Amino acid sequence: MELEVVTIEKPEDVQVILGQSHFIRTVEDLHEALAISTPDIRFGVAFSEASGPCLVRRSGNDEELTELAATNLTRIASGHVFIAFLRGAFPIHVLGAIRNVPEVCRVFCASGNALQVVVARTELGGGVLGVIDGSAPRGVEGAADVARRKEFLRTIGLKL
Repeated sequence: MELEVVTIEKPEDVQVILGQSHFIRTVEDLHEALAISTPDIRFGVAFSEASGPCLVRRSGNDEELTELAATNLTRIASGHVFIAFLRGAFPIHVLGAIRNVPEVCRVFCASGNALQVVVARTELGGGVLGVIDGSAPRGVEGAADVARRKEFLRTIGLKL
């Protein structure tokens, strides 16, 4: 077995969700879940088959994000994995809908940070072991940090 770290390539303003699912229908069901989640969302999603023609299936309402999804998933090169790139929404707006897609087995991450995917490679193919999401903690928040966090969440409309 060999381990590989695949860096997700994306613009800074784009959010990413990476997960595992199990059926060719995944790409269409994820498209529908994302499209109805929030009115201003722009997205691209891709799913890699693990049997049959083993194609990267893709869909979306934004050509750039759809191609970005297909390109990154091709680099991850692991079966039954999906990736979605979002603009105009945060993952919190769509995670419930994604988790409710019957084919979805797990969500590895949902982030706007720099992201690396740890992939194991064997003679059978590749498998996602986990992700490295953003930077390591630099300390514990103090009172001013708590105030900034609370203000940020209210500014973006996620808390009242």
